[in-house]
Amino acid sequence: MDGAPRVPEQRRPGSEEPAMLRFSVLGPVRAWRDDEQLPTGSPQQRALLAALLLREGRTATAAELIDALWGEEPPSQALAAVRTYASRLRKALDAGVLVSESGGYAVRGLAEGALDLGVAQELAAQAEKARGAGDLSHAREVLGRALALWDGEVLAGVPGPYAEAQRVRLEEWRLQLLESRLDMDLEQGCHAEAVSELTALTAAHPLRERLRELLMLALYRSGRQAEALAVYADTRRLLADELGVDPRPGLKELQQRILQADPGLAEPSAPVTGPAVTPVRPAQLPATVPDFTGRSAFVSELGEVLASAEGRVMAVSALAGIGGVGKTTLAVHVAHQARSAFPDGQLYVDLQGAGPRAAEPETVLGSFLRALGTADSAIPDSLEERAALYRSVLDGRRVLVLLDNAKDAAQVRPLLPGTEGCAALVTSRVRMVDLAGAHLVDLDVMSPDEALQLFTKIVGEERVASEREAALDVVAACGFLPLAIRIAASRLAARRTWTVSVLAAKLADERRRLDELQAGDLAVKATFELGYGALEPAQARAFRLLGLADGPDISLAAAAAVLDLPAEETEDLLESLVDTSLLESAAPGRYRYHDLVRLYARACAERDEWPPNEREAAMSRLLDFYLATAAAVYAIERPGDRLVDHLEHGEFPGLRFDNRHEAQDWLYSEANCLLACASQSVRSGDPRRAVDLLWAAKDLAESGAAARDYEAAATAARDAARAAGDVQAEGRARTTLTDAHLAAGRFAQADDEVSQAAALAQRISDPALNCWVPNHRGVIAVYGGRHAEGAVHLQEALTNFRSDGNLAGEANALCNLSRSHLAMGHTSSAIELAREGVGVYDRLGHTLRGANGRYALGLALAQAGELTHAVEQLTEALEVFRDSRQRLWEGMAIFRIAEILLSERKPAQAAAHAEQSLAVLRGIGGDWRRGNVLTVLGRALYDIGHLDRAQACWREALSIYEDLGSPEATEVRGLLLPVAAA
Repeated sequence: MDGAPRVPEQRRPGSEEPAMLRFSVLGPVRAWRDDEQLPTGSPQQRALLAALLLREGRTATAAELIDALWGEEPPSQALAAVRTYASRLRKALDAGVLVSESGGYAVRGLAEGALDLGVAQELAAQAEKARGAGDLSHAREVLGRALALWDGEVLAGVPGPYAEAQRVRLEEWRLQLLESRLDMDLEQGCHAEAVSELTALTAAHPLRERLRELLMLALYRSGRQAEALAVYADTRRLLADELGVDPRPGLKELQQRILQADPGLAEPSAPVTGPAVTPVRPAQLPATVPDFTGRSAFVSELGEVLASAEGRVMAVSALAGIGGVGKTTLAVHVAHQARSAFPDGQLYVDLQGAGPRAAEPETVLGSFLRALGTADSAIPDSLEERAALYRSVLDGRRVLVLLDNAKDAAQVRPLLPGTEGCAALVTSRVRMVDLAGAHLVDLDVMSPDEALQLFTKIVGEERVASEREAALDVVAACGFLPLAIRIAASRLAARRTWTVSVLAAKLADERRRLDELQAGDLAVKATFELGYGALEPAQARAFRLLGLADGPDISLAAAAAVLDLPAEETEDLLESLVDTSLLESAAPGRYRYHDLVRLYARACAERDEWPPNEREAAMSRLLDFYLATAAAVYAIERPGDRLVDHLEHGEFPGLRFDNRHEAQDWLYSEANCLLACASQSVRSGDPRRAVDLLWAAKDLAESGAAARDYEAAATAARDAARAAGDVQAEGRARTTLTDAHLAAGRFAQADDEVSQAAALAQRISDPALNCWVPNHRGVIAVYGGRHAEGAVHLQEALTNFRSDGNLAGEANALCNLSRSHLAMGHTSSAIELAREGVGVYDRLGHTLRGANGRYALGLALAQAGELTHAVEQLTEALEVFRDSRQRLWEGMAIFRIAEILLSERKPAQAAAHAEQSLAVLRGIGGDWRRGNVLTVLGRALYDIGHLDRAQACWREALSIYEDLGSPEATEVRGLLLPVAAA
């Protein structure tokens, strides 16, 4: 289809078939009947049609049409020509559409929406209405549809003064709509995304101050204050040079607000017209229990502290006590009672401090900021920036924050509001004496009376009244611990045939309790013993073994591996455990333990699992499952790569996938669990398979999806392998660390790891190391400017890959060798090597790595001056990188296209691409790559006249290069000198 607007049905006279007649003027003047494009004749004939269409059914006299087509100097036969054009159009269009009237002509009888301009006007009106109602999301979407109707230059190729005037009018309207949409983009927090588009627009329309103002605001909200101020300096100089005027007051005011770091600029402002958008008021508190019992003194004490929040900088109360003592229940109850004092919302998070993987403060802050209405694109990366933005968002609001199950004060501090009128409740198993200004509360077990009251509320007055002594025995056996009492009472309430005495007798059996319900974790374990003891043997085994895995949750397939059971039987067992509340269903096909329950399950495994080596066997099966499945992902993404043949092979099979997208989905969704398994296996003394798992899952480091955890696991594996004297495992671990450092742009660390891996590879016969170590050494040498050395290493890698029969590895080495030749100025051989590598990849059906080959070929073609072909290769690679979620290479491909556009003297497009590259590479690729992109962005901005902003980019790039000791610093200093002199 052509993208022209659809119109309702029209019928030709005498025809039963509906006809779709529609026109476009927001581009070339065209007409369609159904999907058939109709002839509109010569440029003057199209000018006549356009003049009639733009009158929206009103009659145009012959004189008006002559003036529209030719202006003040019409030809002698102008009137005859107009009549001829009208006659031809009448024949081309449906009967009755072009009519003669009062010596003139008109286009009549068109259905609603037949003209693209009319559709755009209707959509713009809808967008304005939605914006006025506060529905920015819908307004942006509708306005985007309106802008999409433009198809190049309005009335393209149509002559005459009327067409020229309409072109100017409609282009001005388009820019107004675009500014309105960009304004709404910023109001919704899409600052980083808007920078690229605004950079290109300001280059195309340098004197349009509203676009400059939006660009300044977008840059400032993206944390790029220096560039925002540079935009103002560029604008002021341009207006003075071109028009002899100063910037308008609004632009000056924005500059001052940026200089003063006005907090009002940190958040999107409300729309000027229409009702104000209702701010997001989170209500995240968990439901309070209806049978809350006792704790009256604590409720009163905490309530008074929260009530004082209005006149204090911040009210903080920290509840401490053993697991299961009721900290969360009390905190939630108090928070609900205080809701009216915090009308702007309540935030809640479980910080998982009792488990091995406490929640990261930056992750929690990201969740809180989203709950408070902050767009994902506006949330910064670092902990410090997120904490600062969080406090800014809360400024002027009255919000209660409940931080449950905290690990320590260090975890809590970044999450405290810090502003007057806000308050925080914190629960933890440790007393937070180092949390400055906090009101500390030590929560002990219940009194016997309170414990009996809680038990009675859950079980029922009638059942307890007749067996009061037995009920006292029950709560005493529970150690008066609220969680234990609740679990015991709930079991009794669910079993109407049991009496209280039956439950008391079960609890009296010491085999059903641990160490007579002592305080601390044993008390928690004793409460869970109630449910565990009622399980069937198969359920109990599943409960014990699944608790051994370190991951945040576990999939059904992984659980089946742990239990060595079919998936169907495993699912039945897990669902039965969910029914007992000993396991949670995190999502369809995924399961998790509460952190305390997991600890208890592990204690049960240590105590009850027989033979004892079954625990190790279960974790070994899990490792086998992850290794086999990760190897399957590697194989489907890299056909012909023999690395998988050299990996350790376990006894338990993994999953198989129908396509690479399905494989990638598994890898990224299982990243945390897979890496946790690798780390756990390393600690258990099995580094060899763990290292191979990491190697097979190397995409997690390269894509940035889990780079930090990947690197930590690889480091632990390296150290464990070295301690165990396992040369192969250490060499492979160092190779995986090399991959991680390369992806992060840490070339010195990568060089150190691969050099030691090379020394280890000489001591053993390992085809995988013999191939990949020299390949990595060659890549690192090229990055370090040691091009000849890089070529030697890469030639060695190529030879070894060929000896191993590793076609994919051969292609990889060829493409890397191309980069080396290119750096040495051997452009022809670089092109040949890259083409040879791409050819191998294509024969193998190697989509992802084929894209890496096309990336190398694009670079070589660009250096050879074949810029069009280079962009074709890089664009094809870019599409694959995006589809494969390879952010590093996606960002680098965009960067390389920006370099080519700059060399083609298309600086505005180059700047837009460089901005996109910065956005994609955010948080990945390392500072050196960021410096390269900033350098190119500065060049592009300089060429479009944004001198101050260009200088800001170069200064940042220079700072990066100087910190790294990179030779590129000299080039950037050279760029800065002419600007400073100017």
